[in-house]
Parts: sequence; structure tokens; C-alpha cells
Amino acid sequence: MLLAATVAVALAAPIKVELRRAGDLWTLLRDGKPYLVKGVGGTFRPDLARTCGANSLRTWGADNLGRDLDLAEKHGLTVAAGVWLGHKEYFDYSDAAKVKAQQEGVRRVIEAHRNHPALLVWGLGNEMERDNDTPELWKAVDDMAAMAKSLDPNHPTMTVVSEVSAEKIRNIQRYAPNIDILGINSYGGLASLPNRLRAFGWTKPWIVTEFGPLGPWEMPKTPWGAAIEQTSSEKADFYLQNYRSAIEPSLGSCLGSYAFLWGEKQETTPTWFGMFLQSGEALETVDAMALVWSGRMPEQRAPRLRSFDVAPAGRELAPGETFAARAFASDPNGDPLQYRWVLKREVTDTRFAGEGEKRPEVVREFSSAAVPSYEFPAPAEPGAYRIYVYVTDGTGRAATANAPFLVRKS
Repeated sequence: MLLAATVAVALAAPIKVELRRAGDLWTLLRDGKPYLVKGVGGTFRPDLARTCGANSLRTWGADNLGRDLDLAEKHGLTVAAGVWLGHKEYFDYSDAAKVKAQQEGVRRVIEAHRNHPALLVWGLGNEMERDNDTPELWKAVDDMAAMAKSLDPNHPTMTVVSEVSAEKIRNIQRYAPNIDILGINSYGGLASLPNRLRAFGWTKPWIVTEFGPLGPWEMPKTPWGAAIEQTSSEKADFYLQNYRSAIEPSLGSCLGSYAFLWGEKQETTPTWFGMFLQSGEALETVDAMALVWSGRMPEQRAPRLRSFDVAPAGRELAPGETFAARAFASDPNGDPLQYRWVLKREVTDTRFAGEGEKRPEVVREFSSAAVPSYEFPAPAEPGAYRIYVYVTDGTGRAATANAPFLVRKS
């Protein structure tokens, strides 16, 4: 069965994807037709992504690429196929044997999937230049891009970086000329990204491969170092604002974008980057992206958080001290809302991109039905905590917010 599936993919007819340049303007063509990327980062709920107007999924690694491509094709979507490349923490780009072995792994991925009709572009690496922005890295990427072009002339090559700098752009231009498209993960810096790319002399097309809320590294922090998270409604406004101010006006050099994260993950908190809750409800960021992709809001919309006030937010409490928390949300569809409050310990062992990060321990949970306020006793044990509110409408949509506080020693 596995052999038959492999043969079927090998014999499939690819859909050609190419770049067309007219002066300073670029167009991505798929099967000869202009293709503006309206994408999501991740493969969760491709049916909903399609319904909302998205047309593409982005992945980071190729371990399940065959499955991901088939899933995308089933729902009329394409895939920016990520091929993971080594990062500085465990990979030395001056080690010729390691570089060769990595390139052979990339070769096998391309040969296995190059003819799949859902394939859009090859995404070679993701943020591997962090603290490792060296000629050796970009020469290795260029060799892989040249190999990809030789093995698969039907799909452009892309590499993905974390933000841009003048030095990074110079290195890619000088050492990796076989990269067709620059993918850029940009959060708080997205509004200025087009101007910075022009100032740094980037002339090839680019895609915003990740954008979303302000990251924990970009937000104000409490005296003990806890980052303040935007509410789900503030995030929705931020997605919409950045898309309209940076991506939309840049179309012609920008080929589109991938909203992050179409799913959920633990990174500093369980709600920071996900456009869905762990329990599956869609947040207002989904509605914001549906508006830019399709020109209209979904018929069923998420609750909007109008206010969120936690008395001890960002300050210290005595053990057992009572405090109040209030949230008020409205629902565009008039659905009755339920409020759930959850007290969790703060995550102290945060990891890069949340990899291996443990979810915070739940200390106490309170349900207040339709009542948008609650009074809580602070935990008896000193330490850092967050109080979360989850507002659900019973139709698979939700709003959320949280606030950090510290319980001091007696």
C-alpha cells in the first residue's frame, strides 16, 4: 500500500508555480493564473480556513508532508512546504559532512513530493539564522535552493527568517542568490517591514510567513518579568491593522501572508499565539482574517471582549487576599455568553518558540455562568500566577484574556 501511494505521488502531474516580473512588480502565478497567498500557519481545521477565504497552509517540517499535502488538496488549498534546517544550538554549518547529510535529506523530501498538485513553494528553513547569520549558513541554503530548482523546476524556492536587518539582507543577496522568495516572520515590526526592506535594498518578492499578536518579547512586563498579553479582541484589531497597513499596500512586491497560529500552542501562555483555544473554539482573530481574505465577516462570529479588569494585575498580593476580576463581552450574533475563570501558575521555564514548554498548572477554576465578574482569594502559596477568563457563546466561538499577579511571602 505504501509503495502504491509513493508511486501515485511520483506519477502525479504537478501544477506549475512561477514568478513573473514587470518592472518592480512581482506576481506569483499558479497554473498560469495570479495567485495571492491568503494563508494560515498550520494544518488545523482546513475546512474552516477554506470557508473563511484562505487558500494556503504553511508547514515548518516535512515529517508529515505527504499527509499535509493530501489534506490541503482535499480542501482546495495549497501548501508552502517547510523543510526544517538545523539551528545553531545543534548544527554547525562549517561542518561539511553535516551540511552534506542535511542536503541529502532535503533532496529526498523534494523527490518524494515535487509532483503533488497542492505544493506551492519550497520553504527551506525557519529562523535558523538567529545568532547564526554567517556566510556558511547562506551558502548551504543556496546549494539546497539550486538543487531544488534542478530537481523541481515547477516550484519556487523560499527561505524564512525572523525579521530583517541590513546585514541579513546583504548576506542572503550575496550568498544565496538561488532563493526566489524571502519569507519573513514579523510581529510588532510588521508595520515598518515594507519600508525596511526597501531601505535594505531587497528587490525580490517576499511573503509574510508569520504575523500575529505582539510577542512576549515586545510587550510590557511586570516588575518580576511577566509579560502582559493582549486580549483576544485586541489581537484581532492588531491582525487587521497590520494587514491593512503593511501587507495590503505592498502587494506587488509582497506575494501574500500566513497568519499565525491557525491552531493553539503553549508559548509563555496557552493563549498567546493561537487563533483557537485548546478546547477548539475559534477566537476573534479568525473573524479578522476572514474579513481580509473574503471581504466579509463570517456568519457566526466570536464574542468581542469590551472590557477586562483584574484589580491586582501586575502587582503583588498577600496570601489569601481577596480580589475582584471583571470582564464584559458582547456577541455579534446575540448568543448567550458563559464566563469561565481559571487561576494558573505562571510558566517560569519558557522556551524558544515554546518548544518543550510545559502548560501551566491549574490551581483553581471558577464558573460564573452569565455573570461577568468574580471575587477570588489569592493562593496561599507565594509565587507568580495568572488569572484567565474564557468567554464562550455555545457555537464554537470564544474570547479570552488574562492578567499576571504575584503572591508575596507572608
